[in-house]
Amino acid sequence: MKKYTDQGKKDTRSGFGAGLTELGRNNDKVVALCADLVGSLKMDTFMKEHPDRFFQVGIAEANMMGIAAGLTIGGYIPFTGTFANFSTGRVYDQVRQSIAYSHKNVKICASHAGLTLGEDGATHQILEDIGLMKMLPGMTVLNTCDFNQTKAATLAIAEHQGPVYLRFGRPKVPNFTPEEQTFEIGKAVQLQEGTDVTIVATGHLVWEALVAAENLNIQGISAEVLNIHTIKPLDEEALIRSVKKTGCMVTAEEHNYLGGLGESVARTLATQHPCPQEFVATRDTFGESGTPAQLMEKYGLNNKAIEGAVLRVLKRKA
Repeated sequence: MKKYTDQGKKDTRSGFGAGLTELGRNNDKVVALCADLVGSLKMDTFMKEHPDRFFQVGIAEANMMGIAAGLTIGGYIPFTGTFANFSTGRVYDQVRQSIAYSHKNVKICASHAGLTLGEDGATHQILEDIGLMKMLPGMTVLNTCDFNQTKAATLAIAEHQGPVYLRFGRPKVPNFTPEEQTFEIGKAVQLQEGTDVTIVATGHLVWEALVAAENLNIQGISAEVLNIHTIKPLDEEALIRSVKKTGCMVTAEEHNYLGGLGESVARTLATQHPCPQEFVATRDTFGESGTPAQLMEKYGLNNKAIEGAVLRVLKRKA
């Protein structure tokens, strides 16, 4: 069983900042817009190095999306930066009409997603954003797992033509994927081979899935682990190939089980290869104030929850 090493905890938002900095130096078509959260989105270096390509719009997120859409007409590649809640829920009309419907080449970069935003509480902990964004026609939806992968994704979306929603987080989490990696939009990454169950995870839950797989291996259960960094377009081929071997699946995400990765996987299984599936996700609820660790424990979004879901789905396996 392959073991992954935590290279040192880093926040995924800093991976975005590092990627944006590199893009700024190498692509003069890249511009950045922020809604009064430069430090939180780690956009400081880009702002200092390229003041002529940086736009601080203040607490006016809807206006930011409209400006970004307009900049694409001039051939620019705009990256917007604010919290996930303000990147989606607050500006949904502008994203739908000015970006998605018009198929503008805007990169919506969203930090502080999910429960791990922590102490700011339910008003800021959006758990519906993946559902909101994946339902928009033509919108690519990414949810990266660590610093290295977030940086690689930031670089990759600059080359992708069309609107993108890139979701990442606030806390420092294990950094375990290769520093020099090729990020392929729409391609799942198999992290672990297994024969008994497939664990499909995204974002912060990918590391937890690897920990769960290691614990399950001690119990004699062989788990295959897939990192689904692209929720849309979903790598259906990889999912079906894996589940044909294992016969059952667990999905894990820091998002509501209504409308998230799990539902996209369930649709794929229902239409192509029906089999038992269990969901590790929040259950039609808002969050609350607390530390990221406390919240992930209370809402069942950690390796222990994934292990429990595996044991349940194995009992349903034919």
